[in-house]
Amino acid sequence: MFDLAVPFFLPVWRRVAVVGVAVGWGLFELSTGAAFWGLIFLGMGGIATWKFITADWSAVSDEKDKP
Repeated sequence: MFDLAVPFFLPVWRRVAVVGVAVGWGLFELSTGAAFWGLIFLGMGGIATWKFITADWSAVSDEKDKP
């Protein structure tokens, strides 16, 4: 659905921040009683984690270095 294998996410801290914010917000929503939005954000964090783990970051880096 979304292509997260882009040069913006080459630094690991950006990937960790995106997943952390999504999961953190999902947990916050769950703690306030908004189960629907909590599950949406936890799902987004899970999908982002999966996309980041399965991405070929060496190919993304090589593509970035092309003129």
